[in-house]
Amino acid sequence: MIISPPELESFLSVTQSRPHDFLGMRRARGEDGADGLVARAFLPGAVACELVGEGAAGRTLPLTRVHPAGFFEGFLPGGRDPFPYKLRAVGGDGVSRLFDDPYSFWPTLGELDLHLFNEGTEQRLHDKLGARPLVHQGVAGAAFTVWAPSARRVSLVGDFNDWDGRRLPMRMLGASGVWEIFVPGLPPGARYKYEILGPASPVPFLKSDPCASYCEPPPGNASIFYDFARPLPGHPGFSWSEADGAWLAARARADWGRRPVSIYELHAGSWRRVPGEGNRPLTYRELARELPAYLREAGFTHVEFLPLAEHPFDGSWGYQVTGYFAPTQRFGTPHDFMFLVDALHAAGIGVIVDWVPAHFPRDDFALAGFDGTHLYEHADPRQGAHLDWGTLIFNYGRKEVRSFLTGSALSWFDRFHVDGLRVDAVASMLYLDYSREAGGWVPNQYGGRENLDAASLLRHVNALVHQLHPGALTIAEESTSYPGVTRPVAEGGLGFDLKWNMGWMHDTLEYFHADPLARRHLHNKLTFGMLYQYSERFTQVFSHDEVVHGKASLLNKMPQATIAARAQNLRALLAYLWAWPGKKTLFMGCEFGQYAEWKYDASLDWHLLEHMDHEGVRRLVRDLNRLYTADAALAACEQEPRGFQWLEVNDAPWSVLTFLRSSADGRLSWLVACNFTPNARDYRCGVPFPGRWEEVLNTDSVEYGGAGAGNLGGVDATLPATPWNAQPHSLTLHIPGQSVVILRRQL
Repeated sequence: MIISPPELESFLSVTQSRPHDFLGMRRARGEDGADGLVARAFLPGAVACELVGEGAAGRTLPLTRVHPAGFFEGFLPGGRDPFPYKLRAVGGDGVSRLFDDPYSFWPTLGELDLHLFNEGTEQRLHDKLGARPLVHQGVAGAAFTVWAPSARRVSLVGDFNDWDGRRLPMRMLGASGVWEIFVPGLPPGARYKYEILGPASPVPFLKSDPCASYCEPPPGNASIFYDFARPLPGHPGFSWSEADGAWLAARARADWGRRPVSIYELHAGSWRRVPGEGNRPLTYRELARELPAYLREAGFTHVEFLPLAEHPFDGSWGYQVTGYFAPTQRFGTPHDFMFLVDALHAAGIGVIVDWVPAHFPRDDFALAGFDGTHLYEHADPRQGAHLDWGTLIFNYGRKEVRSFLTGSALSWFDRFHVDGLRVDAVASMLYLDYSREAGGWVPNQYGGRENLDAASLLRHVNALVHQLHPGALTIAEESTSYPGVTRPVAEGGLGFDLKWNMGWMHDTLEYFHADPLARRHLHNKLTFGMLYQYSERFTQVFSHDEVVHGKASLLNKMPQATIAARAQNLRALLAYLWAWPGKKTLFMGCEFGQYAEWKYDASLDWHLLEHMDHEGVRRLVRDLNRLYTADAALAACEQEPRGFQWLEVNDAPWSVLTFLRSSADGRLSWLVACNFTPNARDYRCGVPFPGRWEEVLNTDSVEYGGAGAGNLGGVDATLPATPWNAQPHSLTLHIPGQSVVILRRQL
């Protein structure tokens, strides 16, 4: 026996951290001191094994079982260079199997790959870590790589090796902390995990692959080896269509800051369900058949999915992510998700996905304590734990974590052709004292409360997204006045394209929730938002967070006694949203006045569309979107002060607001008149031009379930001119109670 007893014992006790230094074939000296080649294999359960050479140098070398646990060794005297070979092993059942030896292959990652990862600058981590199909040294198989720098031993286990950590121990590549092994001949669909022996743990533990492309559902939570070049057995394949290519090419030329953006926020598991099949949610491919047509008819430009990355708990709505590179298996395979994106692009709909770098759950199988240490998270709970959500916070200052999160963000664009990321809970990332009492947080190096590492990560990701994927959108859910969220990175900002306007949303909903007779005392709730409207590039938003946890649906936030009156008030609210400058975001169900609060495990109440109170709201949202996208010249300057002008801002006693929206050249204008009391008004409004002002939208229209009071298609600003509201001309229009009227003039 050439291998030393201590090294043999390291294999038997499964503590060997350098298996490739001993297994496979290499130069050695025999027990008699002669030079030659030694070949070793550790095959638990095998009773015999021989090496079968390939090619011209082919020869057969019987290997001696030097330990009954299945450790084999053989010496070939006189051999100078290792040669290609296979192993033929005979199991205890007498069955013989011929296979390539995983320990005969060189590493599948190079020094540059490892350097970029350790440096925090790796951009395509999905092509480096995780399970990757690969033809390596002329042999097809799968490369597995995982970062676990403090582990004493890492083994690949799965249904292909009886989940036995003795069979495929991995090697660490230098001092990178990355463990690797190439498994020849492994078919896609194999389930696997990593068995890790931590620095202080007496027994190993199992972890799913942080960079897995596809995952098994709970409770198994295994990772699944996925090949994007071919479908899993029994599943349909996929290839991107010409329509997708045309969409991406057009997106690269798009300036969304100057184009209409109307986003439909959607939770894939509860948009529609199939009652006859256990009330299951639609699959990705079923969504692809229904969702694009619905969005086109409704006039939305984009759909924004609540997190589709893998997560174990349905009740987290996807916001407690365990698989940052994997579309959730709940609705199908990664190819199925591609099919959905392709269908949406073919319909002219952009795809935004929620991305959650702010926190991750404590589940034992996932990132928490990954290698037996606080690897992805801070060790200090004042930095590494979220008190509100019971989750963990990434260590944004660790360079490998930076590579991991950057790679996750970019993978959704590279692999799945998404058009944007909405980044969740940005405020919790930016402040070290977020939701913490005094003394419960650690200041930054300058003594401040800002998380400089998190801000640096966000700048890095935003800069790369915009550099590598022109026309892509990044959107921040950021609820504070942190400066420069949407300022370009080159100008010192965080580099987001849009920020959720949380202040406007809360003030507006507080106003509309009030009794109409009390609104005169809350008039500033509607006007205050214009003081900061142009401090960032905003999307106005009524999101999922506003229709859960006892907050009531948008419809039932309205204070009126009857559904019809609430629907009338809701129509005014939605028209106010669309008339206000900024992009638009609306959560599913709000577009037809969903009565109940949103439930993540039930379908929207589509049957409500049989009633005009709800169908009317849906028609209104459709027409608002069509008007918004048709008058794109207004969107071209909706992020600039020159596109907005108050006409009447101080009429609190009557709860009336009027304002102008204008194009950059001044040739297109909207006159928006809002009456938020039940009493109709005949109201004089100043306008910049004489002539006919066409009534293009009236929320009291019979088409929407209203009474039909309006302005008979339009109003004339007649000569001689009557100046009003600091405008050279004026007109008098009828504003029904609890309604918004939009008049349009184009020169």
